[in-house]
Parts: sequence; C-alpha cells; structure tokens
Amino acid sequence: MCLGIPGEVVAVVDAERHLAKVDVAGVRRNVDVGLLEGAVAPGDWVLIHVGFAMARIDEGEARRALESLEAMGAAYAEDVEAVRRSHII
Repeated sequence: MCLGIPGEVVAVVDAERHLAKVDVAGVRRNVDVGLLEGAVAPGDWVLIHVGFAMARIDEGEARRALESLEAMGAAYAEDVEAVRRSHII
C-alpha cells in the first residue's frame, strides 16, 4: 500500500525537467510532475508519493484526504500519549 499526500502546485520551477513547487500543509517542496499527462499550473492539486506527482485530483478530494491524514495523525498521537502514561514494567 502507498500513501499519497495531496498538495497544491504553487509554481512551475523547471518545465523542461518537469519540476513544480508544491505546497503540502504549508511546507513547500519541488516535486517531479513528469508522470502526469499535460502541464501543471499553479492552483492544480496533485497526489504525491515519494517526490512524484502520481495523479491530478480536485480540491475537494485533496481537502478530504488532508482531513483523513490529520485524523490518523491525531489518533496516533493519542496512542503514543496513552503508552507514555501507562505504568507497564
């Protein structure tokens, strides 16, 4: 199973090398968009896996995916805190 992270394209960095700057929850990184059909433009949403945009998605789908990832992270944080509070020897 792979985990795809949604991100919004904020700029095309190098069209020849298929690189775009993508914002993921406030963190901006260059991503290879060469696997996508056609050019990307600022405002496009993409699904990213290990530095490659794997698919275009719409903003609604991106928001739902981000909410799900945040919920998973919150559940994990709660589990970690529960283990820290336990007194298992």
